[in-house]
Amino acid sequence: MKIGLFGMPLHPATRPMAEVYDEDAGRIILADQLGFHEAFIGEHQSCTTEPIPSPLMFLASLINQTKNIKLGSGVVALPNHHPAMVAAQVAQFDHMSRGRFVFGIGPGGLASDMELFDVLDNEGRGEKMMEAIDIILDIWVSEPPYSYKTKHYDFGISQTLIPELGVGSIPKPFQLPHPPIASTAMSPYSGSVSTAVQRGWSPMSANFCGVDVILSHWKKYVEGCEKVGKEPTGDEWKVARNIVIAKTDEEARDRVMDPNGPNFFYFDYLWKVLVAANYTAVMKGDSTEPDEAFTIERLVESMVVYGSPDTVTQKLETLRKETGPFGTLLMAMMDGSNGFDAHERESMKLLAEKVAPNFR
Repeated sequence: MKIGLFGMPLHPATRPMAEVYDEDAGRIILADQLGFHEAFIGEHQSCTTEPIPSPLMFLASLINQTKNIKLGSGVVALPNHHPAMVAAQVAQFDHMSRGRFVFGIGPGGLASDMELFDVLDNEGRGEKMMEAIDIILDIWVSEPPYSYKTKHYDFGISQTLIPELGVGSIPKPFQLPHPPIASTAMSPYSGSVSTAVQRGWSPMSANFCGVDVILSHWKKYVEGCEKVGKEPTGDEWKVARNIVIAKTDEEARDRVMDPNGPNFFYFDYLWKVLVAANYTAVMKGDSTEPDEAFTIERLVESMVVYGSPDTVTQKLETLRKETGPFGTLLMAMMDGSNGFDAHERESMKLLAEKVAPNFR
């Protein structure tokens, strides 16, 4: 099992943006030093608590500050962008990083972004995402002239070509035919997991999914493998979790259950967002239970893997037995306010040095 980082990222809206950018960058630099395999950063245009509109821009600042870690978009919300722009910018990033890029894609998960880009309709947003990725992949293996006409897109280049000068050609990536693709999943029995497997992509299960939801993703993973005649090893499946590791179980629990700590802030924020969107089934093991039955303490207890290195090792072993043999564990990046940045860094260090070796 490999380890990585996944950051929405999420910070109190009152913190200066420059400060949280430095904090998030520092975590990825540390992850590289500790031997983490990859790090993903999310994208949101209309939320000051999730303050990175461009993961590519943010990650580009880390290319020369890291050596080995793969840098991933987590994710580029394709319905919010023109596919030709994404194709060109991802190709540029892939060259700048010399192939240390994982192209994370998704339909987007923030309602205000969906409204901003007029993609609130779930079915239409999903269609637009799949049309966009098909266009992007075709651009990367094609030469001009380009012509694309789908339900949601109509564009091309034919009248202004100057082939001998390269005018009209959209760049190809460094990794051919394209960078590895990863796609997110958070809904119970998400069809995107099966689709990802069938198309050779890596499915990524969100860290705020309940254990039952993660299990449902494994079932869809197996379904996808069966459809293409592939053995369901779980090697390319990525599962994100909140992880807190300390020297003792008691110390870890104190950090997790601290009302001023980042895990309380994280789940309090997300629960309120999901309640407003009528989408709490993502976090619930039993969707028939009323929302009122869930407290932040209960959510934290059920979705944070915490304890000493030995305890976390045992919990991860149990999690993989209960949900499926995921190949990569992505540690969710938490806010570092109130002195918790040091705790988060300690968790990363213990995960890399004391826990991860048990799964290799």
